[in-house]
Amino acid sequence: MKKINYYFVDTTVSKNNLCAKYKLVDFIFKEKKNAKEINFIFCKDDYLQRINEKYLQHTNLTDVITFDHSQGKKLIGDIYISVERVKENASKFGTTLKSELIRVMIHGVLHLIGYNDKSKVEKKCMRKMENKFLKRVL
Repeated sequence: MKKINYYFVDTTVSKNNLCAKYKLVDFIFKEKKNAKEINFIFCKDDYLQRINEKYLQHTNLTDVITFDHSQGKKLIGDIYISVERVKENASKFGTTLKSELIRVMIHGVLHLIGYNDKSKVEKKCMRKMENKFLKRVL
């Protein structure tokens, strides 16, 4: 059974901003047919920063962290998203909250299915894939 869960830790996201989530779900399962369970956890900066420090030993703020818990060929993962960071980035980049939120969700899924963004080349590829799927979803 394929399942996508949405959790909210001390934050909310309006249904309007998540209205594209069903298309995103389709994208996830078409891109990676063996997807089993993906959890999106929406939270605040301080919550995600504690996770970043505890598990990745990073002290900086971030908008998204993906944890891959896959078992064999079954794709399972947790994607933590800071709603505060997404709001700030939407303002900074001159885009809507909805668009930036969906982009970050896609970004997390791309990490889960094997994309990286450590090098300039990887970042460019990741951004290209984000844009490709963002157009399909919105």
